[in-house]
Amino acid sequence: MDIISQLKNKVIVSVQAMPDEPLYNEIALTAMMQSVVNGGAEGLRVAGARDVKIAKRLFNIPIIGLTKPEKLPDNWKEVVYITPTLKEVKELIEADADIIATDATMRPRPKESIEEIIKYIKQYNKLAMADISTLEEGINARELGFDIISTTLSGYTQNSKQDKQTPDYELLEKLVKSVDCPVILEGRIWEPYEVDKAFEIGAHSVVIGSAITRPQLITKRFCER
Repeated sequence: MDIISQLKNKVIVSVQAMPDEPLYNEIALTAMMQSVVNGGAEGLRVAGARDVKIAKRLFNIPIIGLTKPEKLPDNWKEVVYITPTLKEVKELIEADADIIATDATMRPRPKESIEEIIKYIKQYNKLAMADISTLEEGINARELGFDIISTTLSGYTQNSKQDKQTPDYELLEKLVKSVDCPVILEGRIWEPYEVDKAFEIGAHSVVIGSAITRPQLITKRFCER
């Protein structure tokens, strides 16, 4: 079965931590990956070559690789920071990620063009995943050749809907109707019924991160109610 088919109607878990967080420790991240796979995750989204290598060594499920800076810039809504250049793409390919995720918004890129990024990914027979924030960006990404479109950055750019509470079902529905490739819902998913709703709308897969793998944010929701 091909990778895209493996992820149909499945939950992917984003297992990530920033370098200044306790869970960034390799042993801790590995344990977290093992825990979510034991719980039923059918795919992982991980940041950095180190964690891609760990995931590929331990599991026989699709691995989405990306990179992020050690610290997000203050103007993070304005800049490309998810797998921004070919350097990071090469690192993820060498680590054997099945899918390479990169920012595919309309924001200026720091170095190579998005066309160069896609071309390089395809040269190595990897799937290209577009992290976008608007319908226009999603349509553009598909036209450029991305294999998968994800709502990852909705609400996290200046041009997107600023709703930090709920998943962007509106964007999901519009993308499903507008592009001829798998669309993944990612962002602000906290409840199982939200996953069900995403699949009803037509999501190919759902990525869940903070609600499962960010204990500091889970705790904060209870303590700052």
